[in-house]
Amino acid sequence: MSATAAVPEKELEAATAKTHDGTNAIVTQIIAHSDDADDALKAFANYDHGVSIDQETNRKLLRKIDLNIMPLLCIVYMLQFVDKVSLSYGSVTGLRQDLHLVGDQYSWLASIFNFGYLFWEYPTNRLMQHLPLAKYTSFNIIMWGAVLALLATTKNFGGAATLRFFMGVFESAVTPGFAYFTSQWYTKREQCARVNYWFAFAGLSQIFGGVLAWGIAKGIRIHGSEIASWKVIFLTLGLLTAAVGVLFWFIMPDNQLNAKFLTSEERALAVERIRENNQGIGNRHFKMYQFKEALTDPMTWAFCFHSIVANIGAGGVTNFFSQLIAGFGYTPEQSLLYGSAGGAVEIVALVLSGYIGQRTKQRILSSLGGGVAAILGVALIAGLPLAKKVGRLLGYYLLQAGPTPFKTTFGAIYFVGYCIGNIIGPQVFRPKDAPRYQPAVITILVCWTLSLLDAIFIWWWYRKLNQKKAELRKAPGYKKVENQEWLDLTDLENPEFTYEI
Repeated sequence: MSATAAVPEKELEAATAKTHDGTNAIVTQIIAHSDDADDALKAFANYDHGVSIDQETNRKLLRKIDLNIMPLLCIVYMLQFVDKVSLSYGSVTGLRQDLHLVGDQYSWLASIFNFGYLFWEYPTNRLMQHLPLAKYTSFNIIMWGAVLALLATTKNFGGAATLRFFMGVFESAVTPGFAYFTSQWYTKREQCARVNYWFAFAGLSQIFGGVLAWGIAKGIRIHGSEIASWKVIFLTLGLLTAAVGVLFWFIMPDNQLNAKFLTSEERALAVERIRENNQGIGNRHFKMYQFKEALTDPMTWAFCFHSIVANIGAGGVTNFFSQLIAGFGYTPEQSLLYGSAGGAVEIVALVLSGYIGQRTKQRILSSLGGGVAAILGVALIAGLPLAKKVGRLLGYYLLQAGPTPFKTTFGAIYFVGYCIGNIIGPQVFRPKDAPRYQPAVITILVCWTLSLLDAIFIWWWYRKLNQKKAELRKAPGYKKVENQEWLDLTDLENPEFTYEI
């Protein structure tokens, strides 16, 4: 899978100039050694005169792909997020007391999940490159569901921490895997909306998980149970996730080439329709020069910084929102129910951001509105007195719009930043600061402001590079290399690649 990299203008001009006569050494070498090319070329093996797709056929094919791909991605992403926040549900339904947690042990239970995620992030990306994508993803879904169910058997901090670590290991495949699925099935113009669809199910997960946890807690309080509420929550969600993972194994294709819901002709057309992405559908070879190129890209580190500061806030809120709402003056059961309503805000914010981004072709700028709303929400929580619990709850709902600025890109280094931010996030919620958690709220306010400024910088940088590439393509003597879309070129090597901003 290609690394993507942005470079200073002089380097971009020099590298791209090599392709003008169609004899670029790297491209020639890739063509000569077809094993280095993208898997997409296999789809055209039986078509001597190429494949073309008209607008009506493309529309019907897109609808067919949506109906068969998107529901699974959305449901699994919803379960992934609700499983992650289930710890927050447990925190107000007896988990702290039953596991005898003291001091900052709950914060470490939240953070250790991301140590597992960080530990396995690089290996899981390599395994996704070498193994069938859908089958590997399915295995991880089943395993994290099983680990979540096993959390109901723990009796102390050590046992729970071990299982939380392995939950992070198995869940590390989901979001990057879903990014790969989206990029291999959809054009760049379509990807923004599709990422928003399955990302918005993180909002639905808050509604589903909050109502489920509230119903279990209330039912057990009224009717009694031999099993504690938090254990029933973990068992229910874990077994449900594992069952969906089994369905994923049998239904989800690894790519267009083995999609059972497509005919052989439709498979070739499904590959052809994403030619404009200049990204291919998958290459199983690790290329050191692409790795080095990504590491020297200033945007790699801009995205990494964005991921860290954005997820310090997200990681803290994810694991402490039930306690935060209870700290406003609501009962534990009310915190579960009222917290679920925040999911509706997230869904509206993500869908609206995606729609505006697709209409205006300004994905980054259109996402900033949610970030501004989230900053306003955090400011309300920090500034209003404890007695103003309705106003502070409104602030919590506004901060649910926060995910819109950081749903626009994915990559291994980005997810390293994601893990670091989520490790730090729970640690800023110190037990001595309860119930207001004022230092944590102020930290989130600063971090999300920095992430917003960083997103604006990223937009400016990529806009500048797009303009430079457009000038190079217009240069005298420029010639596009045939089938270069499928040659696993990085954006540095490929002058036809443009950044969707």
